[in-house]
Amino acid sequence: MDWDRIKGRWKQVSGQAKQQWGKLTDDDLARVDGKREELEGVLQERYGKSKDEIRREVDDWIGRI
Repeated sequence: MDWDRIKGRWKQVSGQAKQQWGKLTDDDLARVDGKREELEGVLQERYGKSKDEIRREVDDWIGRI
């Protein structure tokens, strides 16, 4: 699925994001509001991983949903 489709369905997809990354809060997901860069930034804050690691994780997640 491409990111434009994810952005359009964010309310539905955000639950899957929360399952994938359990440290995300409802406030985090509301702040992201379908923006990939925002999601990557929040994930970096929560998990303390590098930008490249998070980008790969998000790419893998997109491929599975």
